[in-house]
Formats: sequence, structure tokens, C-alpha cells
Amino acid sequence: MKLEGSTAVVCGAGGFIGGHLVKSLLASGIKVLRAVDVKPLDEWYQVTEGVENLSIDLKEIESCRVAVKGVDLVYQLAADMGGMGFIENNKALCMLSVLTNTHMLMAAKDAGVKRFFYSSSACVYNGEKQTSPDVIPLKESDAYPALPEDGYGWEKLFSERMCRHFEEDFGLVCRVARYHNVYGPHGTWDGGREKAPAAICRKVIEAKLSGKHEITIWGNGEQTRSFMYIDDCTLGSQMIMSSDIDEPINLGSNELVTINQLVDIAEDIAGIKLNRRYDLSAPKGVNGRNSDNTLIVDRLSWQPSIRLRDGLERTYRWIEAEIKARDARGN
Repeated sequence: MKLEGSTAVVCGAGGFIGGHLVKSLLASGIKVLRAVDVKPLDEWYQVTEGVENLSIDLKEIESCRVAVKGVDLVYQLAADMGGMGFIENNKALCMLSVLTNTHMLMAAKDAGVKRFFYSSSACVYNGEKQTSPDVIPLKESDAYPALPEDGYGWEKLFSERMCRHFEEDFGLVCRVARYHNVYGPHGTWDGGREKAPAAICRKVIEAKLSGKHEITIWGNGEQTRSFMYIDDCTLGSQMIMSSDIDEPINLGSNELVTINQLVDIAEDIAGIKLNRRYDLSAPKGVNGRNSDNTLIVDRLSWQPSIRLRDGLERTYRWIEAEIKARDARGN
């Protein structure tokens, strides 16, 4: 399906990925009628002019009906989530996002929406396949038998199944992408919801600015991950939305690094070396996770390609400017 000229709503538009997606869709010729988020407008990471920007709660079905009015495409990214420190300690809040997904699907079906995009997560994958840092890349079938991340992962997996059954039973065309650790500028970098790349950049920057050359790393630093830069995420999301792929599909980089190596890269960008302290009691997630990109390469002849070093430097420079501006304000 060609998406150019279609009308769309982006749900979760006040968040990191959603804010970037609004701009990416507009640049590709899709008319974003409205952008929706539960946060007050002054707390959105990005606000795009020329779009109806609404602060409404999509856990309520009436708000969902407002969101989908007159649109061809729904991009459902709205969720209560954050980095590992948040999702391990807020399982009930993460599970409540099922209300948003349920009501958005119902509203989209009733409004005759043409396509529904759902942002799932690599947290749906069976934890027994992620016990070693030397992880075998996760292919889509590894989500079953089901043993996802408690709370957040279960909600995502359940919502994937809802998308599947809304398509089977009601004809609502659904596309599901399993995001793997998205990072980049204009996102959360402090406060407890930030993910590893932003958290590490912040810690390195603050250590450099303070002169106290120490960093605390959650876990032993040997846990492995892949990280996808935001531009790859928004492009891949649009490609999946327009495709005929009617099953959940990985959207993530397959450039695997340890958390220690991620710190190495941030130190290199900063031009410093830090003394490392390891907090073994802190949330660290699974020991290893990487994306098997066989399916997306086969179906779309594409996969995320922005190198971690390049994307992390852009992220580091943006966070550095944010910290300096904060400090200049005396906050």
C-alpha cells in the first residue's frame, strides 16, 4: 500500500519515538491530522506545527474515538513505559497500557481505519532464550512458548495477539513491529525512565563536567544488547506499515555490544576515561538480547544500518547541550 497522501494520527506523539515519527511521516507525504499524548503539551519532547496536538488520555475509549476521527492510518505508540529501571518497578502501570491498545483497536475498527500500526517490543521474547550474554539473535518465532518480560512484555505480547485477531475477525489491517532499544536525541535522559544509551551518555557528561571521573554501571556490564537509532526506527516503521507483512516483525539493529562497550564508546566521544563501579543490585534486564534481521531483510530488502558509534555521538551531543542549558538555568 502506498501511504503518500493518506491521513494519520500518531498516538504517543509527545514521547521520544512518537515525536520523531510525526516529523518523519510529514516529510514522506503523509498528512498527520493529529498528534495525541496524555502528557500536557508543555511536557512533550517535540511539538510539530500544523498538526492538531491533543493532550487526552487514550485509556478512555471516547478519547480514542476523537483520535481516529477522519484518519486512514493509526500509529499506536502510546504506552506507559521507560528503561529497565522503570519497567521492572512499575509492572502494573505497564500492564494498564492494554486499555489504550484495546480501546484504540475498537475505535479504529468502528471508524473504518485502513491500517493500524502497533509498536511492540523485544521484551515479548522468551526469557529462557536470553540468559547468556552470548545470545543467539532472536527470531520472530522465539516469542513462543511465551515467557516474556514480566508486566511490560506480557502486555505487549497480549496486544500483539489482539491486533492479530482484530485483523482476522474484523478485517482491520494491522502491522506490528517489535522495537529493539531505540535511542537518539529529543528523548528521556534522566528521571528514571531513560534507557541505557541516554543514561550512559548523561553519566559520562556529568562526570566530565564535574571532574569526578567515576561512573556507576547497572549489573556487571557484560550484559549484551543491540541499539537502534531513531532515524532507522521511523523509516522502518513506515516501511512495515506499507508492507504486506501481517505478522510481528523485528525492527532493530543487529550490532551487538556489551554495556561495558557502550560505555567505552561514550568515553571515546567525551575524550575521557572513567573509574567504573558496578551496582549488582540494580535492575539489569536479561543477560543478552539481539535482533535476528533475517525476516526484515527477506521481506523488505532493508534493515537498520546506522552505526552505534555515529548515532551515539549525535545523542551525546544533544544531551550535552541539554545538561549545559539546565545547569545555566540553575536547575
